[in-house]
Amino acid sequence: MRSVLKKKYIIPVVVGAFLFVGVSFKEDFFEVAKQIEIFTTLFKAVNANYVDETNPGELMDKAIKSMLADLDPYTNYFNEQDVVKYKINNTGEYTEIGALMIRKEDKLIIKEPYKNFPADKAGLKAGDEIIQIGDVNLKDFKEDASQLLRGGKNTKITVKYIRQGKTSTADIILGEVEVKAVPFFGKIDDKTGYIVLTQFTAKAALETKEALEQLKKDGAEKIVLDLRGNPGGLLNEAVSICNLFVPKNEIIVTTKSKIEKHNNSYKTNREPIDTEIPLAIIVDSKSASASEIVSGALQDLDRAVIIGSRSFGKGLVQRPVDLTYGTQIKITISRYYTPSGRCIQALDYSHKDKDGHAIRTTSENYNAFKTKNGRTVYDGGGILPDVVMDETKLSPITEKLVKNDGIFNFVTDYYYKHPNLGTTIPTITDADFTEFKAFLKKQNFNFDSESELALKNTLTAAKAEKIDASIASEYQQLMAAIQRSEETQLNQNQKEIKNLILDEIIKRYQYKEGLYQYYIKNNSEVKKAVSILGNASEYNKILKK
Repeated sequence: MRSVLKKKYIIPVVVGAFLFVGVSFKEDFFEVAKQIEIFTTLFKAVNANYVDETNPGELMDKAIKSMLADLDPYTNYFNEQDVVKYKINNTGEYTEIGALMIRKEDKLIIKEPYKNFPADKAGLKAGDEIIQIGDVNLKDFKEDASQLLRGGKNTKITVKYIRQGKTSTADIILGEVEVKAVPFFGKIDDKTGYIVLTQFTAKAALETKEALEQLKKDGAEKIVLDLRGNPGGLLNEAVSICNLFVPKNEIIVTTKSKIEKHNNSYKTNREPIDTEIPLAIIVDSKSASASEIVSGALQDLDRAVIIGSRSFGKGLVQRPVDLTYGTQIKITISRYYTPSGRCIQALDYSHKDKDGHAIRTTSENYNAFKTKNGRTVYDGGGILPDVVMDETKLSPITEKLVKNDGIFNFVTDYYYKHPNLGTTIPTITDADFTEFKAFLKKQNFNFDSESELALKNTLTAAKAEKIDASIASEYQQLMAAIQRSEETQLNQNQKEIKNLILDEIIKRYQYKEGLYQYYIKNNSEVKKAVSILGNASEYNKILKK
């Protein structure tokens, strides 16, 4: 990765702050000093002469964050307030309500309450819109609203929320919440164990080890490890999880940087649990970072068959660096490489297209590498499974439905129309799908397609130029054509959309645990994994054993 200095980015500093220039920066010292002097002079001139009062702290904050945004999404600056919030949010075991939430405008939306945690015990459901916490109306509170839901054990917090148009209140009694890295494990059949790993926390390896040992004790002779949707986490936990299945002193991942001290190889350092048990790993486009280290390393070492769709491709390593006045920067220092030498990173942030977007490596530029047994694998970003299941990769229109909560909101409506479904697994019929499409129309669901956005921008420009009336008819025709195309795409991808609707419905009635129980018998990726593990010759053929 090119250095900030060689790219000649301006490094803003506050008067009185100290600059430390390392050995690797000496060759650019004059250029660095020059750019700092220019910026300092500019900063003083703006604050001294601008027509209105300026806020030096806010100006500097925006300048720094704008500069870093041009590097990659993972290199971030934290001012004093950011650092405090970060520390509060990352203490590991903490007390909170036990729910996945997102902020939308002036409310907190509960996406998923965790079973038997405080929010669940208080009766809160997915889809509830929290509008007030204690005496604080979220409409007037622009800070991180989740902070209002924290406190000591047994603290009572009263929240006001909207459910299906009706406003209600609930009292949440806080307790210690530790969301498990392995929320579920069990037997798929008499000989096959199933472990779901959703994040790489400080206890991820321990929980995976305990699940593996228990499944072996219960008679499992084959293992399916599900890493779908796992965004990653701690590097050492990824190495330790690989260590469960490979011998001591095996290189799992290497980090490479322009700075020598950041070049490291990470090896397994313990005796394994089982180096022979047949292993299948499921990944998808949301499996990232540490998930890719595990799947990539075990693929390169021919220790596991990888199943699913290409992983996310997050192969940049960050490290926090303390700065002056209580500030901090999390900076990308190196890249991850699998044992065969493949780079995990998909997007090249040092090269961007005309729109300023990082360039993705295309298939014609992929490089070939060899696994331990001589199989050919490729880089190009992320981990390409040994068994690619194209039908499990979401279509663009389905991605939009997920991103903009089309399926989530429909299932919220469905849940309250079918209050007594319980543990029954429904069939999503054609009539249900028709109802889903009608729901999207009624809600004026926005697909945010590029063509639709471009058309709306054209109308906005036409209004500014006062020519919108003259193109109104053509605009309506084009918009109608786009909407017909969107409905066609919905129909073409009906199967995958129905599956996601069913997944969300099961979670509403039976929580995540119920969804994993359903996966054991019905999920196509799990079925494929079981099929391959159950056929020794096919398994060995894939791994060239």
